[in-house]
Amino acid sequence: MDAVPGRKSAEVDAYIAQAPVEVRRKLATLRSVIRSIAPDATEVISYQMPGYSYPGYRYKGMFVWFALQSGHIGLYLRPPTIENHRRELAKYGTTKSAVHLPLEQEIPIPLVQKLVRASLRIMRAEKS
Repeated sequence: MDAVPGRKSAEVDAYIAQAPVEVRRKLATLRSVIRSIAPDATEVISYQMPGYSYPGYRYKGMFVWFALQSGHIGLYLRPPTIENHRRELAKYGTTKSAVHLPLEQEIPIPLVQKLVRASLRIMRAEKS
């Protein structure tokens, strides 16, 4: 099944439904935040995790993913998003392209919004 821009993906529904019940709300919150910023983005499973894209850009236009990991939810963004927000992310585990959101904490919605917007801007600046 091809993903349709602006439509929720059944595969992402299944990804969230398969998560432990205590984590589903957090995954759904991340999905909702991303879709509020990019409502017409294509929603897919990419690298075995929910991902969002705008075809026609480099790297298939992918600009954000999220995944349940052991002990945290990974929020994966286009570099250099993490580096550009290093100070705001000081209390989180990070890699070059990921923020580790601890399962025992609420999703920091304003921070996630800011990061997703920044990753989207970076993606749009890299036209194929």
